[in-house]
Amino acid sequence: MTEQQPYEVVERYPEFELRRYPSHAVAEVSVHGSFGSAGNQAFRALFRYITGHNESAGSIAMTAPVIRESPGSEKVAMTAPVVQTEADGGEHVVAFVLPASMSAATAPVPADPRVRVRQVPGRVAAAVRYSGRWSESVYRRHLADLEAGIARAGLVATGPPRYARFDPPFKPWFLRRNEVVQDVVWPGEN
Repeated sequence: MTEQQPYEVVERYPEFELRRYPSHAVAEVSVHGSFGSAGNQAFRALFRYITGHNESAGSIAMTAPVIRESPGSEKVAMTAPVVQTEADGGEHVVAFVLPASMSAATAPVPADPRVRVRQVPGRVAAAVRYSGRWSESVYRRHLADLEAGIARAGLVATGPPRYARFDPPFKPWFLRRNEVVQDVVWPGEN
């Protein structure tokens, strides 16, 4: 079974779960392109990294989810990423979450200069889970619902939202697990 990124549910709202994610390492690639093509462009380099195209020539177990964010889409004050204006050429950062036993310091050094390994600090985020196709329109609809739920809950979104895909492309679309995840400022952390 594929290892999944750990988190703790700290509160449930009608539209989303509020989760605490621990610090974790990711391998990521920045690509330019449409929403539909970004994942495929980045996947090849990331998959090569975890299958041994790194300085130690060691394989790394595949984990879930594969995460995508569009860093240039931040709004001032309350941000909401991939709600960007990048029709055909926006920047997307696609990342594989590395196994929990690995940190950025212990992960193999990528042989491909496009692949970066970094440590992501722990954070609190609102997340909505859904099944279905990996389309931009479905993602945007769930993102809009999540943003509305975050506002109704009185929380403040920070940074770009993330689109998380948990399943391989050969899994039937109606069984796929997808999530939209948005970091938030949570008063419970103070």
